[in-house]
Amino acid sequence: MSQEVTVYNPRKFERDRARVNNGFWPKIRRVARRIPFMGELLAAYYATLDPKTPLQVKAVLMGALAYFVLPVDVIPDFIAGFGFTDDAAVLYAAIRSVAGSIRDEHRQRAKQMLDKALAD
Repeated sequence: MSQEVTVYNPRKFERDRARVNNGFWPKIRRVARRIPFMGELLAAYYATLDPKTPLQVKAVLMGALAYFVLPVDVIPDFIAGFGFTDDAAVLYAAIRSVAGSIRDEHRQRAKQMLDKALAD
């Protein structure tokens, strides 16, 4: 007997998307200089915006991005040295599971945005 595993949950996806749409850029502006994985975070974000990215991949990445945006998580972000450890772990697992769908164009766009943001 085989069981089908469904990764995509439309209600959760829409809830995550709303959370990311409302909180992603404000949080990025607050913490950009303190996060060593910012390039991958932005690349994941841009992959979710790409119409060529499969919906299942978008769902995985959107869940990780929503976790990053959450104001309360396992390790509070304000704890120096450790605050983003859980965010990094969640993002790393999500990116690793869909790595083939985060393309060079997403990483290039992320690099351009990061260069611009850090120059300001």
